[in-house]
Amino acid sequence: MEAHNITSLVLLACGSFNPITNMHLRMFELARDHLEDTGQYRVVKGIISPVSDGYKKKGLIEASHRLEMARLATENSDWITVDSWECLQPEWVETAKVVRHHHEELLSAARNNDDVDTVKHTKKRRIDENYLGVSSHQKRRDGPQLMLLCGADVLESFGKPNMWKQEDIAEIVGRYGLVCITRSGSEPNKFIHQSDMLWKYRKNIHMVHEWVANDVSATHVRRALRRGQSVRYLLPDPVVHYIQECDLYSAESEQKNADVVLAPLQRYTDASSS
Repeated sequence: MEAHNITSLVLLACGSFNPITNMHLRMFELARDHLEDTGQYRVVKGIISPVSDGYKKKGLIEASHRLEMARLATENSDWITVDSWECLQPEWVETAKVVRHHHEELLSAARNNDDVDTVKHTKKRRIDENYLGVSSHQKRRDGPQLMLLCGADVLESFGKPNMWKQEDIAEIVGRYGLVCITRSGSEPNKFIHQSDMLWKYRKNIHMVHEWVANDVSATHVRRALRRGQSVRYLLPDPVVHYIQECDLYSAESEQKNADVVLAPLQRYTDASSS
């Protein structure tokens, strides 16, 4: 395919990252391989955006720790970065607003011909080289495209009552696009078929199958840590060391927010009943 048809693309992953695992990082690599293999995209950047403490998920430790672990996990990556905007918000911010924020940042950076980022200078230079390596005629007039990167569990959560606003789903999938990494045992294509909203925007959903079975989840990692079991090779070594140094993830921490309603359920349930 000719160069002028290639779209520069930024991948954004939102989530708890509690803690960040090797599978979270693998999602970026899998997505980049899949998208670039289509000949339509060049993935120039990945952004990890940890959710704020205001999400109120059970067992969610402080954002400062989750942010630092994500930074440690990506310190050797030349294209995956960590952004603190979402996790520093005093209240939970809807994912659609987070996607919108990062898209506006990209547009501003494109206009100023300068990548807006918070990573260290050396990584920023490498990312800039990736970004600027796409000649101007390869870029869209409005700058690089942004897509939300997620697992099949997020896709399926679109169907849970009071978890998402329908207009937010339409904006995320219809305007920006979704890259979904499948997990073993998930049936995302079936879910898309059953959802009128997702079916409408199905061409904006890129399904990526992970053929190497890997069911590592943060939930399993926290359970192992509570029981004093090793989690090495499930997480990047610097993250393992950080968890040990800060004595994170105990039976006590897992009960945090246990009696609190998850932020979206609280917000949307109240809205629907008022």
